[in-house]
Amino acid sequence: MEIAQVPGATALSPPVSPVSENAATQISSDFEVFLQMLTAQMQYQDPLNPIDSTDYATQLATFSGVEQAVLTNDLLEQLTAQMTLGGLSEMASWVGRDARSSAPVFFEGQPVELFPQSVGAAESYEIVVRDAAGAEVQTIAFAPGRESVTWAGVQPNGTPFAQGVYSFQVVGKTGDEVVSQAGVYAYSTVSEVRVDGGQTVVVMGGGVTVPSAQVTALRDAGD
Repeated sequence: MEIAQVPGATALSPPVSPVSENAATQISSDFEVFLQMLTAQMQYQDPLNPIDSTDYATQLATFSGVEQAVLTNDLLEQLTAQMTLGGLSEMASWVGRDARSSAPVFFEGQPVELFPQSVGAAESYEIVVRDAAGAEVQTIAFAPGRESVTWAGVQPNGTPFAQGVYSFQVVGKTGDEVVSQAGVYAYSTVSEVRVDGGQTVVVMGGGVTVPSAQVTALRDAGD
């Protein structure tokens, strides 16, 4: 079984808005308007109280600085977009493999192996199973120290749970009081890697999405 740990998978730089095709044209147009206004200012100035040449130089320098800032921002946007596309190409190898995260899991009738995270001290522990609506549907007894627990996806009467998305959480109790909680890792097959809402996300079964930075391990599907 091959497992590639990715403890701190780096989220790719989020894409920015596409560079405007009219940016250069707009700058050129604005500069022409600026020169016309500057010329008019010189033409109609009071000959007895002319404007100091230093003021002209300051105005030109200010406009030039703004122009350069706009062009620099456009260049950075292009570079960022290129880096994002390159990163997605590298992550294409994730598609078809199993990724481990604490995101919900799409249940298709097969047992799901769960990897509970560490939880604080308590008298008893259990893994709470919730459906897509967030309703608790089952609890599984859990003893700290076990590496993994298998959820069979079967109700007490032997009837399998309906196909769908389920989430898991470790809960520690002292008496009837919940004193600690933690997430649960599970593997799901990656179907797509994409940029969504400015963030690189991994798409799993059932359309479950998780930020790429929250993927903690990869392995070949079925291992």
